[in-house]
Amino acid sequence: MIITVAVIAVVIALFFALSSFAADVMWYAQIGFHSIVWTLLGTRVGLWVFYALVMVLVSYLAATLAIRARPDFADGSTIRINGDTIEIGKSVSSRNARRVAVVISLIAGLAFGSRFNSNWTEILLMFHGKQFGTKDPQFGIDNGFYVFVLPGLRLLVSAFTLLMFVALVFSVLTHIAMSGIRFTMPVHGRGLFTMTTRARRQISIWLILWMLSWAVSQALSVFSSLTADGDRFTGANYTAVNAGIPVTLIMAVLTAVLGVVLAVWLMTSHTFDETPSRQNTSFATAWAAWRVPTIAIAATLVVGLLLSTLWPMLLQRFRVNPNAQEMESTYIQRNIDATRTAYGLNNMKTEEYKATTKAQAGALQEDAETAAQIRLLDPQIVSPTFKQLQQMKQYYTFADTLAVDKYDINGVNQDTVIAAREINLAGNDNRNWVNDHTVYTHGYGVVAAYGNKVTSDGQPEFFEYGIPTQGYLTDTQHYEPRIYFSPEAPEYSIVGAPEGTGSWEFDYPTGSEGATTTFDGDGGPRIGNIFSRLIYAIKFGSDQILFSDRVNSDSQILYDRSPKERVAKVAPYLTLDGRVYPAVVNGRVKWIVDGYTTSSNYPYAQKVDLADATEDSTTISSQTVQGLSNKEVNYMRNSVKATVDAYDGSVDLYTWDESDPVLKAWQSIFPGQYHPMSEISGELMSHIRYPEGMFKVQRQLLAKYHVTSASQFFSGEDFWQTPVDPTATKSEQSHDVLQPPYYLTLQTGGSKEPIFSLTSTYIPAGSSTREILTGFLSVDSDAGTTKGVKGSNYGTIRLQELPKDSNVPGPGQAQNNFNANADVSKELNLLESGSTQVERGNLLTLPLGGGLVYVEPVYVKSSGATSYPLLKKVLVAFGDQVGFANTLNEALNQVFGGDSGAQAGDADAEQDSSTGQSTQNQQSDKKDSSGTSGTAHSQELSKALQDANTAMQDSDKAMKSGDWSAYGEAQKRLEEAINKAMELDK
Repeated sequence: MIITVAVIAVVIALFFALSSFAADVMWYAQIGFHSIVWTLLGTRVGLWVFYALVMVLVSYLAATLAIRARPDFADGSTIRINGDTIEIGKSVSSRNARRVAVVISLIAGLAFGSRFNSNWTEILLMFHGKQFGTKDPQFGIDNGFYVFVLPGLRLLVSAFTLLMFVALVFSVLTHIAMSGIRFTMPVHGRGLFTMTTRARRQISIWLILWMLSWAVSQALSVFSSLTADGDRFTGANYTAVNAGIPVTLIMAVLTAVLGVVLAVWLMTSHTFDETPSRQNTSFATAWAAWRVPTIAIAATLVVGLLLSTLWPMLLQRFRVNPNAQEMESTYIQRNIDATRTAYGLNNMKTEEYKATTKAQAGALQEDAETAAQIRLLDPQIVSPTFKQLQQMKQYYTFADTLAVDKYDINGVNQDTVIAAREINLAGNDNRNWVNDHTVYTHGYGVVAAYGNKVTSDGQPEFFEYGIPTQGYLTDTQHYEPRIYFSPEAPEYSIVGAPEGTGSWEFDYPTGSEGATTTFDGDGGPRIGNIFSRLIYAIKFGSDQILFSDRVNSDSQILYDRSPKERVAKVAPYLTLDGRVYPAVVNGRVKWIVDGYTTSSNYPYAQKVDLADATEDSTTISSQTVQGLSNKEVNYMRNSVKATVDAYDGSVDLYTWDESDPVLKAWQSIFPGQYHPMSEISGELMSHIRYPEGMFKVQRQLLAKYHVTSASQFFSGEDFWQTPVDPTATKSEQSHDVLQPPYYLTLQTGGSKEPIFSLTSTYIPAGSSTREILTGFLSVDSDAGTTKGVKGSNYGTIRLQELPKDSNVPGPGQAQNNFNANADVSKELNLLESGSTQVERGNLLTLPLGGGLVYVEPVYVKSSGATSYPLLKKVLVAFGDQVGFANTLNEALNQVFGGDSGAQAGDADAEQDSSTGQSTQNQQSDKKDSSGTSGTAHSQELSKALQDANTAMQDSDKAMKSGDWSAYGEAQKRLEEAINKAMELDK
């Protein structure tokens, strides 16, 4: 009975242990990447088992050799003559010793086997390395050796060194247990211990092998000096090249020689003989016995200390420091060249931009096309607006920060703010297992708005909206609107039903009940049999999966539904961008994910912490946008574009940088995993953009590495920095939260026409008072529309450097000018009176009109729980000139002498923008010479604000009661009241 119960318990335990692996096998098989799980399993387990077996064999060999060399009998009996007496004793038998050795060896093997398991990438890359075609400037070796071979080689040598050390320890301990080494009283000329000749020989061999492997490890470390972090830059400097590298090689030789000397001494010395001479037991005799190892070890330590510490210190102090610029220039230049190559900066286009600060009438006439595309919708602010206007039901949601993309609408390439309407179980009041996992399984449709247009009341102007979906994308693409896979999708959903049994998946609200549907794709593992149901019941800890009638022969289980998570599982070696965005492509909603290949072993390239480089105000204030992982790299390529189908979760990986050696290595490890770039459709190509993560890393580096002269780099006088986000909260600004880059369509840096670009700005490093603009950085982000062909300008980095004597305000100074303007401040205070509050949108910087134009949308919202921001004003600055109006056109006209010469994209807003009056003149016109009419004006304004407050409270009540008709009517009254108050303010 006991045996039976024990066997059953073991079987159950194994089943639980293997259920997670079985679920992984089913998941990878369904998605079509089954080779991943087997390759990873074979590599990680194989490396663990291999190293564990080698550890067991070597340690057992060391122990067995020591057992065989025991001076006693195999059964453990001992007979020793000690002077005039005979000692008879009993110790461990050889058979028992071997059994103990086996057990301890197995334990050691299992303990140290994980050394390879956690470093599987280094081992795989070592055997699949590629050539870079460029050589390091110090040793003349192809950079592929450092990126692919060296990490794995260091791992192997360190593993062998550990192996030899363990063998040495096993040998010594076993010899002690077998009496090959005996501890004695130090009397009559005896030492602390004695050793047999065979014990000395065996220990000597293990010792010399350990010391030699240690020496090899030291020698390999000279290559690591080319990627070592220094005070100024990554890579070997003058002292490292002329002292560090030679000293390391010398120390490797000394270590090897020391090992040989100690081993030879140990094998030939009579110091450890069991019957020493009693004639002379003086100190001189003892010194003579231990002189060789003492001198050898002491000499090695002293020489090592002098060479590795004192010599480099003296060289640095008296040779390098007094002549640092000349001495380090060669190595700084190596760092500059390698960094620009490793991060794709070597083909950057740089031009001097002599920006003016004087605004003139008609200055934007030549930039009319760019001005027409100026994006007014801030994707980080309008998410609540999308939710209130397009969420429709509480069980839907939109991302906290929306995405910026571009769509061709009636022949016009239009900047777009877009979001997918995702399912949100937290908003459902009727939560239970059936609803959570079988009914509310998916979101519905995308919502898209023009980036440069708003309605007359400040709402986004949508061109795709509603449930069921309607608008331009529905009419032209007839896309599948159901969103089963998204960042906010539930942990798992069980979908599918036999034909003729009806449908129970809620599709979208219609009438009093709502429409239902049944998933008919191939999106998850089949769980029609009891074995599969049991596996997933264990995985998700739910017995409902076993007993629910909703789980049938046609059921599939959808999980790991975040697009980024799915790509990470099929390509675990990639670093993924922090932003995932949806696009309607060939009738399907596709999530687009950017993948990076990285390395920290590119010679002389500057190392960057990805998490630090990609942190800005969007990553701190939003859960949607994430920075890159906390990882230090010095080589980075956006080599992979991945898509995840929002309906069936299918993952497609495309090679984007087909020349990248790191990607080539991974393709040889996982063959057949990638589609060539030639298979990217023209429709998908039109939505591929330059990724933010890559651009943030590049802009951080270019703050210094726009300098290409070693002497100028050494002085650091022309270093820049990314400005702090001037529209962030005060607490974020106190922590120096950086301004994020922005997607804009503009003509810049030598481009012949406006291009969809990712942009950022620079100010002088260390700026703390007046922030003067020093550079405008952009990268062409339009991949084109040709199937399989990347746009000719895509990825072109353009840097417009302002002259050192220019006085163009930076973003922080432009924001200060806005805040300091009396008329602007007065109007904003008025807008914030009562129950409304003001939110500043993203501060955009655009090289227009021969200078830099700053544009900042201003949103107004009530303070209620159901309020949402509406675009009501636009701030514009050029030099020190400030404009503030209801529309962008009007604000531009205020700045540029009454007529900017451009027609911006908000022309559809039904507001008067023809007067071109300055803000000051507008304020003057509001002053009424009649005290009576002035009082009436104030009363009307007060009443409008009271009406807005009442409408806001009515909106809250309607929202809580679920009376959506009343809610819509209250929202309309709220908008009318706000508009009335703003009209009275004119």
